[in-house]
This record gives sequence, C-alpha cells and structure tokens, in this order.
Amino acid sequence: MKAAKKFFLLAAFFLMMPVVAYGAGAHDALKCTGCHSMHDAKGDVIFAVKPNTGTNPDTKQPYEGVTSLCLGCHETSEHGGFGILPISAHKSHPFGVVPNPRIAKVPAELLRNGRLECVSCHEPHPSNSNYKYLRVDTKKLGMETFCAVCHPDRTDASTKDVKIFGFDKGEQGPAQGAAPKPKAAPKAKTTK
Repeated sequence: MKAAKKFFLLAAFFLMMPVVAYGAGAHDALKCTGCHSMHDAKGDVIFAVKPNTGTNPDTKQPYEGVTSLCLGCHETSEHGGFGILPISAHKSHPFGVVPNPRIAKVPAELLRNGRLECVSCHEPHPSNSNYKYLRVDTKKLGMETFCAVCHPDRTDASTKDVKIFGFDKGEQGPAQGAAPKPKAAPKAKTTK
C-alpha cells in the first residue's frame, strides 16, 4: 500500500510539473520551441519563426533582433508576420528606436543595444504571468505606474518600489543584451 501511495504522489507531481513551470498566458502552449530552435533556426539567431524583415515605419530601417522575432508572429501577413494579434492593428508604442531623453528616461536594463525594443516593455516567457507579459504588474500597480518607469515627468505615479519583471534594480540582464561585466583582475605586485 505504501508503494502504491508513493507511486500515486510521484505521478501526480510529474503531471503537475507543466502547470507549475509555466505562468498563465498565450505563449504557454508554445513551449521554448515555439520561438526558439537550435537545429532548424530561421535567420541569424536561434528563432523557430522566420524573422520579420519588414521596414519599421518610425526608423525606415528593417526590423532587427528580438523585435524581428516578435513581429514574425505579431504583425499582419501584409507586413511580414503570421497575423497573430498584429501590432499594426492598434496604436502601439514606438520600438526599434533610440529613446529621446527629452521624452523618456529609459532604464539601461530595458534597452537592447541602446534601443527600445518589444522586450523593453514585454517579457514574453511563460514564467511571466503579468498582463500581456508586461514587465510590471499593471493589474496590481496600474498602467500609469508602468509608464512612469520611463516617463516619470508625465505621471504622478511613484516608481520607487516598482519591480521590473526579469530584473532586480541595478542588475544588468538579458534585455540589455550584454554579458555581466568581468571582475577586475587582481593588481600585480611590483618589485623594487
């Protein structure tokens, strides 16, 4: 009887693992290979989706990097995507641009190669259960607080205690696209 009980508990645990491993959201069904592919990559990066190489209307340049992956799905077919919740179907925040410091004070960890990209505001991995995969829990804190992360002069919201999903304050992370800074080498002793 004890062995059967152990087996049942282990089976229940392993059946629940997918539920525990992923947060709530539309990307959950995709798993890692919905966006990433090691052996059948499309484009220059390990994308499972053909990158959208359309032209950014704000910069007149082709989409690049992670934004081209996002827009491979989230853009209309006329604009190079699969038409899944296309961003061109509604007013969207600019992306693929270098932020104007007179308009926005974007924290460095939210930039990728100095640019504001889709992943600046969204952390699309299923472990993020925030509304629309936003980096800040807007259901708890409100959209105004999220906007205040980059636009503090345009809102009354305080961002003092805002946790940005995927980063601790001051942490350099993947949204910046940079490796951690190497530790300084110990100083060599000089002989006289």
